[in-house]
Amino acid sequence: MNIAPASLSSQDALARVAGCAEELDRNPGFPHEALDDLAAAGLLALTVPAAGGRRGAGVEEEWEAVRAVARADGSVGRIYDGHLNAVERLAVAAPEPLRSNELGRVAAGEARLGVWGADPRPGEGEPARLVAGSRVHGAKVFCSGAGGLDAALVLVRGEEPGPPLLAYVDLTDAVEVDRDWYRAAGMRASESHRVVFHGAQALAVLGKPGELGREPWFGRDAIRTAACWAGLVDAVREEAFALLAERGGGDDLAALAAGRMFAHAVTVDALLADSARRVAEDPQAPVFARSVGVRSALAEAARDTVQSALAALGSRPLAAAGRLDRARRDLEVFLHQHRLEPLLARIGRQAVEARER
Repeated sequence: MNIAPASLSSQDALARVAGCAEELDRNPGFPHEALDDLAAAGLLALTVPAAGGRRGAGVEEEWEAVRAVARADGSVGRIYDGHLNAVERLAVAAPEPLRSNELGRVAAGEARLGVWGADPRPGEGEPARLVAGSRVHGAKVFCSGAGGLDAALVLVRGEEPGPPLLAYVDLTDAVEVDRDWYRAAGMRASESHRVVFHGAQALAVLGKPGELGREPWFGRDAIRTAACWAGLVDAVREEAFALLAERGGGDDLAALAAGRMFAHAVTVDALLADSARRVAEDPQAPVFARSVGVRSALAEAARDTVQSALAALGSRPLAAAGRLDRARRDLEVFLHQHRLEPLLARIGRQAVEARER
Protein backbone atom coordinates (compact mmCIF):
# COMPACT_ATOMS: atom_id res chain seq x y z
CA MET A 1 0.00 0.00 0.00
CA ASN A 2 1.52 3.32 -1.07
CA ILE A 3 1.11 6.10 1.48
CA ALA A 4 0.84 9.63 0.08
CA PRO A 5 3.99 11.62 0.91
CA ALA A 6 3.54 14.10 3.75
CA SER A 7 3.24 17.71 2.61
CA LEU A 8 3.15 19.07 6.17
CA SER A 9 5.31 18.13 9.14
CA SER A 10 3.63 16.49 12.12
CA GLN A 11 4.71 19.35 14.38
CA ASP A 12 3.27 21.97 12.04
CA ALA A 13 0.01 20.02 11.75
CA LEU A 14 -0.29 19.74 15.53
CA ALA A 15 0.42 23.45 15.96
CA ARG A 16 -2.34 24.27 13.50
CA VAL A 17 -4.76 21.94 15.30
CA ALA A 18 -3.94 23.59 18.64
CA GLY A 19 -4.33 27.02 17.11
CA CYS A 20 -7.95 26.33 16.13
CA ALA A 21 -9.00 24.60 19.37
CA GLU A 22 -10.31 27.65 21.23
CA GLU A 23 -12.46 28.83 18.33
CA LEU A 24 -13.85 25.33 17.74
CA ASP A 25 -14.79 25.11 21.42
CA ARG A 26 -16.53 28.47 21.19
CA ASN A 27 -18.29 27.69 17.91
CA PRO A 28 -18.47 23.89 17.54
CA GLY A 29 -18.47 22.24 14.15
CA PHE A 30 -16.71 19.37 12.44
CA PRO A 31 -12.96 20.20 12.42
CA HIS A 32 -12.44 19.83 8.66
CA GLU A 33 -9.27 21.90 8.57
CA ALA A 34 -7.73 19.96 11.46
CA LEU A 35 -8.39 16.60 9.77
CA ASP A 36 -7.01 17.98 6.50
CA ASP A 37 -3.83 19.00 8.33
CA LEU A 38 -3.49 15.54 9.91
CA ALA A 39 -3.97 13.99 6.47
CA ALA A 40 -1.32 16.30 4.96
CA ALA A 41 1.12 15.15 7.65
CA GLY A 42 0.37 11.49 6.91
CA LEU A 43 -1.10 10.93 10.37
CA LEU A 44 -4.45 9.57 9.15
CA ALA A 45 -2.66 6.61 7.55
CA LEU A 46 -0.71 5.31 10.56
CA THR A 47 -2.73 2.08 10.83
CA VAL A 48 -2.72 1.38 7.08
CA PRO A 49 -0.55 -1.73 6.48
CA ALA A 50 2.69 -1.03 4.65
CA ALA A 51 4.26 -3.25 2.00
CA GLY A 52 4.32 -6.92 2.95
CA GLY A 53 1.32 -6.59 5.25
CA ARG A 54 3.22 -4.90 8.08
CA ARG A 55 1.61 -2.09 10.03
CA GLY A 56 2.42 1.34 8.68
CA ALA A 57 3.51 2.43 12.15
CA GLY A 58 4.37 0.66 15.38
CA VAL A 59 1.89 0.94 18.23
CA GLU A 60 4.22 3.21 20.20
CA GLU A 61 4.37 5.70 17.33
CA GLU A 62 0.62 5.41 16.78
CA TRP A 63 -0.30 5.93 20.43
CA GLU A 64 2.10 8.86 20.71
CA ALA A 65 0.37 10.45 17.71
CA VAL A 66 -3.07 10.01 19.29
CA ARG A 67 -1.76 11.49 22.53
CA ALA A 68 -0.20 14.46 20.72
CA VAL A 69 -3.38 15.22 18.76
CA ALA A 70 -5.52 15.06 21.91
CA ARG A 71 -3.02 17.33 23.67
CA ALA A 72 -3.58 19.85 20.89
CA ASP A 73 -7.39 19.50 20.88
CA GLY A 74 -9.38 16.82 22.69
CA SER A 75 -12.26 16.93 20.22
CA VAL A 76 -9.97 16.35 17.25
CA GLY A 77 -8.19 13.65 19.23
CA ARG A 78 -11.49 11.84 19.78
CA ILE A 79 -12.27 11.81 16.05
CA TYR A 80 -8.68 10.81 15.24
CA ASP A 81 -8.79 7.93 17.74
CA GLY A 82 -11.95 6.58 16.07
CA HIS A 83 -10.49 6.99 12.60
CA LEU A 84 -7.39 4.92 13.39
CA ASN A 85 -9.59 2.34 15.09
CA ALA A 86 -11.74 2.00 11.97
CA VAL A 87 -8.75 1.82 9.62
CA GLU A 88 -7.16 -0.95 11.66
CA ARG A 89 -10.40 -2.96 11.69
CA LEU A 90 -10.77 -2.60 7.93
CA ALA A 91 -7.22 -3.87 7.51
CA VAL A 92 -7.81 -7.02 9.57
CA ALA A 93 -11.42 -7.90 8.72
CA ALA A 94 -12.74 -6.26 5.52
CA PRO A 95 -13.25 -8.44 2.41
CA GLU A 96 -11.44 -7.75 -0.84
CA PRO A 97 -11.58 -5.69 -2.99
CA LEU A 98 -13.28 -3.33 -0.51
CA ARG A 99 -10.34 -3.63 1.88
CA SER A 100 -7.72 -2.53 -0.64
CA ASN A 101 -9.93 0.16 -2.13
CA GLU A 102 -10.77 1.79 1.19
CA LEU A 103 -7.26 1.52 2.61
CA GLY A 104 -6.01 3.10 -0.60
CA ARG A 105 -8.33 6.05 -0.05
CA VAL A 106 -7.07 6.43 3.52
CA ALA A 107 -3.44 6.17 2.40
CA ALA A 108 -4.07 8.95 -0.11
CA GLY A 109 -5.61 11.14 2.62
CA GLU A 110 -9.03 10.98 0.98
CA ALA A 111 -11.17 9.22 3.62
CA ARG A 112 -12.18 10.01 7.20
CA LEU A 113 -13.64 7.08 9.11
CA GLY A 114 -15.11 6.29 12.50
CA VAL A 115 -16.57 3.60 14.76
CA TRP A 116 -20.07 4.09 16.16
CA GLY A 117 -21.24 1.64 18.78
CA ALA A 118 -23.62 3.24 21.30
CA ASP A 119 -27.34 2.42 21.08
CA PRO A 120 -30.07 4.97 21.78
CA ARG A 121 -32.11 4.83 24.94
CA PRO A 122 -35.92 4.58 24.88
CA GLY A 123 -37.32 7.70 23.27
CA GLU A 124 -34.19 8.32 21.19
CA GLY A 125 -35.17 6.02 18.32
CA GLU A 126 -34.92 2.35 17.45
CA PRO A 127 -31.41 0.83 17.61
CA ALA A 128 -29.69 0.50 14.24
CA ARG A 129 -30.39 -2.75 12.41
CA LEU A 130 -29.32 -4.34 9.15
CA VAL A 131 -32.15 -5.01 6.73
CA ALA A 132 -31.94 -7.27 3.66
CA GLY A 133 -28.23 -7.67 4.25
CA SER A 134 -27.19 -4.26 2.97
CA ARG A 135 -29.35 -1.44 4.32
CA VAL A 136 -29.13 0.16 7.76
CA HIS A 137 -32.17 1.63 9.51
CA GLY A 138 -32.43 3.05 13.03
CA ALA A 139 -30.31 5.21 15.31
CA LYS A 140 -26.95 5.39 17.07
CA VAL A 141 -25.76 7.94 19.64
CA PHE A 142 -22.37 9.42 20.61
CA CYS A 143 -21.42 9.23 16.92
CA SER A 144 -18.14 11.14 17.01
CA GLY A 145 -17.42 12.90 13.74
CA ALA A 146 -21.05 12.88 12.61
CA GLY A 147 -21.58 15.03 9.56
CA GLY A 148 -17.93 15.04 8.56
CA LEU A 149 -16.95 11.39 8.11
CA ASP A 150 -17.14 9.49 4.83
CA ALA A 151 -17.90 6.06 6.32
CA ALA A 152 -18.10 4.34 9.69
CA LEU A 153 -18.02 0.91 11.23
CA VAL A 154 -21.43 0.71 12.89
CA LEU A 155 -22.65 -1.87 15.40
CA VAL A 156 -26.01 -3.06 14.10
CA ARG A 157 -28.54 -5.70 15.02
CA GLY A 158 -28.99 -8.52 12.56
CA GLU A 159 -32.24 -10.10 11.45
CA GLU A 160 -31.53 -13.03 13.77
CA PRO A 161 -30.95 -12.80 17.56
CA GLY A 162 -27.32 -12.82 18.62
CA PRO A 163 -24.25 -10.61 19.05
CA PRO A 164 -24.21 -7.36 17.07
CA LEU A 165 -22.77 -7.18 13.57
CA LEU A 166 -20.05 -4.76 12.50
CA ALA A 167 -21.23 -3.06 9.30
CA TYR A 168 -19.10 -0.74 7.20
CA VAL A 169 -21.58 1.98 6.24
CA ASP A 170 -21.41 4.70 3.59
CA LEU A 171 -22.33 7.99 5.30
CA THR A 172 -22.78 10.08 2.17
CA ASP A 173 -26.50 9.30 1.72
CA ALA A 174 -29.60 8.41 3.77
CA VAL A 175 -28.03 9.60 7.03
CA GLU A 176 -29.65 12.22 9.29
CA VAL A 177 -27.53 14.01 11.92
CA ASP A 178 -29.44 15.26 14.98
CA ARG A 179 -27.23 18.11 16.17
CA ASP A 180 -29.56 19.00 19.05
CA TRP A 181 -28.85 15.72 20.86
CA TYR A 182 -25.23 16.32 21.90
CA ARG A 183 -25.00 19.42 24.08
CA ALA A 184 -22.21 18.48 26.49
CA ALA A 185 -19.85 21.08 27.91
CA GLY A 186 -16.85 19.03 26.85
CA MET A 187 -15.54 17.71 23.54
CA ARG A 188 -17.82 20.18 21.82
CA ALA A 189 -16.22 19.90 18.37
CA SER A 190 -16.13 16.09 18.43
CA GLU A 191 -19.60 16.30 16.86
CA SER A 192 -20.71 13.24 18.86
CA HIS A 193 -24.33 13.50 17.77
CA ARG A 194 -27.27 11.18 17.44
CA VAL A 195 -27.48 9.76 13.93
CA VAL A 196 -30.53 8.23 12.24
CA PHE A 197 -30.06 5.89 9.28
CA HIS A 198 -32.78 5.81 6.63
CA GLY A 199 -31.64 2.83 4.57
CA ALA A 200 -27.96 3.82 4.41
CA GLN A 201 -25.79 1.49 2.33
CA ALA A 202 -23.79 -1.12 4.23
CA LEU A 203 -20.78 -1.77 2.03
CA ALA A 204 -19.85 -4.93 3.94
CA VAL A 205 -20.28 -6.79 7.21
CA LEU A 206 -16.91 -7.41 8.79
CA GLY A 207 -16.09 -10.76 10.33
CA LYS A 208 -18.54 -12.72 12.45
CA PRO A 209 -21.22 -11.57 14.91
CA GLY A 210 -19.46 -9.92 17.85
CA GLU A 211 -16.53 -8.88 15.64
CA LEU A 212 -15.97 -5.59 17.44
CA GLY A 213 -15.02 -7.44 20.63
CA ARG A 214 -12.40 -9.65 18.95
CA GLU A 215 -8.97 -9.69 20.55
CA PRO A 216 -6.36 -8.37 20.39
CA TRP A 217 -8.00 -5.55 18.47
CA PHE A 218 -10.63 -4.67 21.06
CA GLY A 219 -8.07 -4.31 23.83
CA ARG A 220 -5.81 -2.29 21.55
CA ASP A 221 -8.72 0.00 20.67
CA ALA A 222 -9.18 0.60 24.40
CA ILE A 223 -5.50 1.45 24.98
CA ARG A 224 -5.63 3.81 21.98
CA THR A 225 -8.47 5.61 23.76
CA ALA A 226 -6.35 5.72 26.92
CA ALA A 227 -3.65 7.44 24.87
CA CYS A 228 -6.24 10.07 23.95
CA TRP A 229 -6.98 10.58 27.66
CA ALA A 230 -3.24 10.90 28.26
CA GLY A 231 -3.06 13.78 25.79
CA LEU A 232 -5.76 15.64 27.68
CA VAL A 233 -3.92 15.03 30.95
CA ASP A 234 -0.81 16.48 29.30
CA ALA A 235 -2.78 19.58 28.31
CA VAL A 236 -4.03 20.12 31.88
CA ARG A 237 -0.55 19.69 33.37
CA GLU A 238 1.26 21.83 30.80
CA GLU A 239 -1.18 24.69 31.17
CA ALA A 240 -1.14 24.43 34.98
CA PHE A 241 2.66 24.58 35.02
CA ALA A 242 2.62 27.58 32.67
CA LEU A 243 0.15 29.45 34.89
CA LEU A 244 2.11 28.59 38.03
CA ALA A 245 5.31 29.83 36.38
CA GLU A 246 3.60 33.15 35.61
CA ARG A 247 2.87 33.46 39.34
CA GLY A 248 6.47 32.76 40.26
CA GLY A 249 5.85 29.17 41.34
CA GLY A 250 3.32 29.72 44.11
CA ASP A 251 3.50 28.51 47.73
CA ASP A 252 4.39 25.12 49.20
CA LEU A 253 0.90 23.76 48.58
CA ALA A 254 1.12 24.76 44.91
CA ALA A 255 4.51 23.07 44.71
CA LEU A 256 3.00 19.91 46.21
CA ALA A 257 0.20 19.99 43.63
CA ALA A 258 2.77 20.39 40.87
CA GLY A 259 4.69 17.43 42.25
CA ARG A 260 1.56 15.28 42.18
CA MET A 261 0.94 16.25 38.56
CA PHE A 262 4.54 15.41 37.68
CA ALA A 263 4.25 12.00 39.39
CA HIS A 264 1.10 11.20 37.44
CA ALA A 265 2.89 12.09 34.19
CA VAL A 266 5.61 9.56 35.03
CA THR A 267 2.95 6.91 35.69
CA VAL A 268 1.10 7.61 32.45
CA ASP A 269 4.32 7.48 30.43
CA ALA A 270 5.30 4.16 31.99
CA LEU A 271 1.87 2.58 31.47
CA LEU A 272 1.71 3.42 27.77
CA ALA A 273 5.36 2.57 27.09
CA ASP A 274 5.10 -0.83 28.79
CA SER A 275 1.86 -1.64 26.96
CA ALA A 276 3.41 -0.69 23.61
CA ARG A 277 6.43 -2.88 24.34
CA ARG A 278 4.25 -5.88 25.19
CA VAL A 279 2.11 -5.47 22.07
CA ALA A 280 5.21 -5.15 19.90
CA GLU A 281 6.68 -8.32 21.40
CA ASP A 282 3.53 -10.38 20.78
CA PRO A 283 1.09 -8.56 18.45
CA GLN A 284 -1.52 -11.35 18.58
CA ALA A 285 -1.67 -11.66 22.38
CA PRO A 286 -4.99 -10.59 23.99
CA VAL A 287 -4.66 -7.31 25.87
CA PHE A 288 -8.22 -6.75 27.13
CA ALA A 289 -7.37 -7.29 30.81
CA ARG A 290 -4.33 -5.03 30.50
CA SER A 291 -6.45 -2.38 28.78
CA VAL A 292 -8.84 -2.29 31.74
CA GLY A 293 -5.96 -1.81 34.18
CA VAL A 294 -4.33 0.85 32.02
CA ARG A 295 -7.55 2.79 31.60
CA SER A 296 -8.40 2.57 35.30
CA ALA A 297 -4.99 3.84 36.40
CA LEU A 298 -4.99 6.54 33.75
CA ALA A 299 -8.48 7.70 34.68
CA GLU A 300 -7.39 8.08 38.30
CA ALA A 301 -4.30 10.00 37.18
CA ALA A 302 -6.47 12.24 35.02
CA ARG A 303 -8.91 13.09 37.78
CA ASP A 304 -6.18 13.78 40.35
CA THR A 305 -4.21 15.88 37.86
CA VAL A 306 -7.27 18.09 37.32
CA GLN A 307 -7.94 18.39 41.05
CA SER A 308 -4.28 19.14 41.79
CA ALA A 309 -4.23 21.83 39.11
CA LEU A 310 -7.33 23.52 40.52
CA ALA A 311 -6.07 23.21 44.10
CA ALA A 312 -2.96 25.10 43.04
CA LEU A 313 -4.62 27.68 40.82
CA GLY A 314 -8.12 28.17 42.17
CA SER A 315 -11.12 29.07 40.03
CA ARG A 316 -9.48 31.65 37.76
CA PRO A 317 -8.65 29.11 34.96
CA LEU A 318 -12.31 28.02 34.99
CA ALA A 319 -13.57 31.57 34.76
CA ALA A 320 -11.25 32.31 31.85
CA ALA A 321 -12.34 29.08 30.07
CA GLY A 322 -8.89 28.64 28.57
CA ARG A 323 -6.89 25.56 27.69
CA LEU A 324 -6.94 24.02 31.18
CA ASP A 325 -10.69 24.39 31.54
CA ARG A 326 -11.27 23.05 28.01
CA ALA A 327 -9.18 19.94 28.69
CA ARG A 328 -10.93 19.49 32.06
CA ARG A 329 -14.35 19.56 30.42
CA ASP A 330 -13.21 17.23 27.66
CA LEU A 331 -11.87 14.73 30.18
CA GLU A 332 -15.03 14.78 32.27
CA VAL A 333 -17.17 13.83 29.29
CA PHE A 334 -14.71 11.37 27.76
CA LEU A 335 -13.96 9.45 30.97
CA HIS A 336 -17.65 8.99 31.74
CA GLN A 337 -18.27 7.48 28.32
CA HIS A 338 -16.34 4.42 29.53
CA ARG A 339 -17.88 2.61 32.52
CA LEU A 340 -14.83 0.92 33.97
CA GLU A 341 -16.31 -0.38 37.24
CA PRO A 342 -18.13 -3.40 35.69
CA LEU A 343 -14.97 -4.27 33.74
CA LEU A 344 -12.81 -4.00 36.86
CA ALA A 345 -15.22 -6.28 38.72
CA ARG A 346 -15.03 -8.80 35.87
CA ILE A 347 -11.22 -8.74 35.75
CA GLY A 348 -10.99 -8.94 39.53
CA ARG A 349 -13.30 -11.96 39.64
CA GLN A 350 -11.23 -13.71 37.01
CA ALA A 351 -8.00 -12.97 38.89
CA VAL A 352 -9.37 -14.43 42.12
CA GLU A 353 -10.77 -17.49 40.38
CA ALA A 354 -7.41 -18.12 38.71
CA ARG A 355 -5.73 -18.02 42.13
CA GLU A 356 -8.25 -20.50 43.56
CA ARG A 357 -7.50 -23.18 40.96
